[in-house]
Amino acid sequence: MDALPDPHPPAPRDSSVPHGGLPVVGMIGAGQLARMTHQAAIALGQSLRVLAASPTDPAAQVCRDVHIGTDLAAMRAFAAGTAAVTFDHEGVPQADLRTLAAAGVTLHPGPDALLHAQDKLVMRRRLAELGIAVPAFAEITSPDDFAAFSAEHGGAVLKAVRGGYDGRGVWLDATPELVAELLAAGTPLMAEQRVAMRRELAALVARSPYGQAAAWPVVETVQEDGQCVQVLAPAPGLDEEVAVATQATALRIATELGVTGLLAVELFETDTGAMVVNELAMRPHNSGHWTIEGARTSQFEQHLRAVLDYPLGSTAMTAPAVVMANVLGARTEPEMSLDERCHHLFARFPDVKVHLYGKAPRPARKIGHVTALGDDPVAVRERAVLAATWLSTAEWADGWSIHGARKETAHVV
Repeated sequence: MDALPDPHPPAPRDSSVPHGGLPVVGMIGAGQLARMTHQAAIALGQSLRVLAASPTDPAAQVCRDVHIGTDLAAMRAFAAGTAAVTFDHEGVPQADLRTLAAAGVTLHPGPDALLHAQDKLVMRRRLAELGIAVPAFAEITSPDDFAAFSAEHGGAVLKAVRGGYDGRGVWLDATPELVAELLAAGTPLMAEQRVAMRRELAALVARSPYGQAAAWPVVETVQEDGQCVQVLAPAPGLDEEVAVATQATALRIATELGVTGLLAVELFETDTGAMVVNELAMRPHNSGHWTIEGARTSQFEQHLRAVLDYPLGSTAMTAPAVVMANVLGARTEPEMSLDERCHHLFARFPDVKVHLYGKAPRPARKIGHVTALGDDPVAVRERAVLAATWLSTAEWADGWSIHGARKETAHVV
């Protein structure tokens, strides 16, 4: 006998709302940061909705709840029904953010805070007001402005006030002609004193709307051609008192600016040992990728906890030394497939963790990263660099043969 129809059938379920009634977090942008945030959301039992520019964006490839679009109308539709909206980039116009906030959308971070990560001049002025060390700087409205600043400070770096990352929007040897050309194109500019630095560091913290905050160990970020290639956790040789003071500065910035979610503070350690703030980012950050395996709570899980105003998780390291190395697209794409490269990598280094972003390779593009953990910082770094280089080029930098024998011995730095 056929079953009788249910006299009280359940109402259709909104496909954007997960089972269990847990909140939906929306993330504007669908790059690798959103992709890894999605992975953390799954472990928390949460649902991440992403607003992608294209269905082929890294997060759009793996998320179930994907909206496509970049304009205000798309953002309004995307934000409907979310508990909070956050970002995987700083490229959303302030006018759109304020319109969303006025319509009742909960944004983390809010427009006032995010402005300091969008506008370098606003950020420099605010940090200077707070007495936090930044390089000497000035707004540039003419080639004469730049020439005068450069003469006063013995040279200068020219920067675009808005936009720019991984070395883009930064000119180390700017000429009056370049300044005039950029200004004519409508690019707002600033000049910054060249800093005699020992290395670059980063302090990553999280802050919830309730005001709870947490900090991970300060890390060293190794740069090549203006792009981060490695992150060493904790920063080797950094005095403990200096590290604690640096974390305190990052936490103070988060509090003073009203940041909710993650804040990455990029710093220069000068030749005198002083710390100078270079950049701010209010989202998961490349300097924190190591936390996926290297900390009790990853930056991606912590960002979600903060956005949802959950209690924050432990930031303790899971090993004495952790190194993340970015996998970059090679100048010439290897004939060996990336899948086969992973096969050989896992055979040699079964402990190294690989994260691939689903991005088409092109020279110097970040297509993934690897993480190595252990007790010896030098050995851990060597494994991470070897693994990342192999995935990029299909060549072992130390001459190792894929058949298991060394061809030659080479020092890896």
